Amino acid sequence: MSCLSIFVDESGDFGPYDSKSPYYIVTLVIHDQSKDIANHVQALNAKVQSLGFGNDFVIHTAPLIRREEIFVNEPPNKRRSLFISLFFFVLKSPISYKTFVFGKRQGETTLALEGRMAREMSLFIRQNLAFFQSFEDVVLYYDNGQHELNRILNYILSTELSSYTLRKVLPKDYKLFQVADLICTLQLLSLKCESGELSKSEQLIFHSKRELRKTFLGPIQKKRF
Repeated sequence: MSCLSIFVDESGDFGPYDSKSPYYIVTLVIHDQSKDIANHVQALNAKVQSLGFGNDFVIHTAPLIRREEIFVNEPPNKRRSLFISLFFFVLKSPISYKTFVFGKRQGETTLALEGRMAREMSLFIRQNLAFFQSFEDVVLYYDNGQHELNRILNYILSTELSSYTLRKVLPKDYKLFQVADLICTLQLLSLKCESGELSKSEQLIFHSKRELRKTFLGPIQKKRF
C-alpha cells in the first residue's frame, strides 16, 4: 500500500504578540515511504555515535545552538558537528519540506491566528491535491506539543483528504521529526539574517551570516516541496 508520511514541527506559540518572538513557523517534512532512507539513518546514527552519543539521541537544534539542556557542557565544534550531521542527512535523503511562516500581529486573537494558518495550509493541500491523493494512506506525525496546532492539522486533513492517520510521535523515535525541527530553526535564522545580526551563540555554530547562507540556507532550498 502506498503511504505518505508527513512529520510536523513548529517554532513559536499562540500567545500574544512579542517583538522578541514575532513569528509562528510550521514545517511539514514529506516522505514517500516507498523511498527507503534506512541507509541514511544508519549513516546518521554512526556519525552521532562517533561524537559520543547513542542512536536514540535527539538533535534538538534550538538548545544545541544556545548551549542549553543536554548541550550545556558540549563545546561549539561538537555541537556544530551534530548540527551538520543532521543537515547532511536532510540533503541526502529522498524527502522534501514545506514551511509556513506566520507573522504574529499586535492585538490578534489566538482564534484569528488559527484561522489564518488553517486557510494558508489548506490552500497548500488543495493546490497539490493530486499528489496527496495519489497515496492510499497519508500518515501525519506530530508530538501534540501545542493543542492549537493539533486542532488545525486535524481540521485541514479531515477537510481536504478523504482519509488520513494521525500518530503521536516521540522525537527520539523518528529522525524525520528531528529534521522538521532543524528546518524550523533554519527558517527562523533566515528571518533573523534579514532583520539583524546573529547572536554570539549562533556565531559559534555558524560563524557568520555569509557562512550560514552559503553552507546551510542556500543548500536547504533544494529540498523544498
